[in-house]
Order: sequence, then structure tokens, then C-alpha cells
Amino acid sequence: MAVREWKDGIVFLHRVVAGGTDRSYGIQVARLAGLPEEVVTRARALLHEFEQGAPAPAAPAGADAGQLALFAGGGSVPPPAPPAPHPVLTELAALDPERMTPLEALGKLDELRRRLASEP
Repeated sequence: MAVREWKDGIVFLHRVVAGGTDRSYGIQVARLAGLPEEVVTRARALLHEFEQGAPAPAAPAGADAGQLALFAGGGSVPPPAPPAPHPVLTELAALDPERMTPLEALGKLDELRRRLASEP
């Protein structure tokens, strides 16, 4: 993509050009994607130090307390709970079609289908 830097950001020119780019725009893309400003600011500071040839700095004291859980399952952040099954799926799983007449099965199937269709 053709890209232009403007002020403290970037503008994608919506034009694909041949070849690569001379730098990474990951931090600007992260900002455009809505990552919290604290994350973008910290990334800029780390990048600046890296470009100056400094060794990777340690995280500031107490950084773990304010660390955002960007990736579930890492560290002390528990993974998210699985979503509850839809009530119609729960009811469908509980059906015993071998104990239903064909007409009862068709009626139940139509009822469940209508319930799903009436949901927003």
C-alpha cells in the first residue's frame, strides 16, 4: 500500500504499489485499530529506544498491575468462559426423536424454527 506520514500518524493512499516499504507502520495501525493510548505510547517509547540502539528496557515498576489483557489465557488472566448454549439448541439436544411420532417431530421442528426466526 502507498502510505504517507502526516503529523503523528499515517494516511493509507488506497493504492497498491510494487515492492516493500522502508519501515513498519504497526504502531500507527494499532492506534487506528483502537488499541488503548497507553499501549500505543509505550510501543512508541520502546521503538524509539530500539532505534537508538539501546537494549530493550525493562517494564516500568508495577506494570503488571496495569497490563491490559490483550491475549486471553496468558499470565494470571483466566480464559473467557464459553458462551452459554442457545435455549433452542438446548431444547433440541434434549429431544428424543425415536419416541416422537413423525407428526410430533415435524411440529417441534417447526416450533423451534419459528422461535429462531422471531429473535432479533
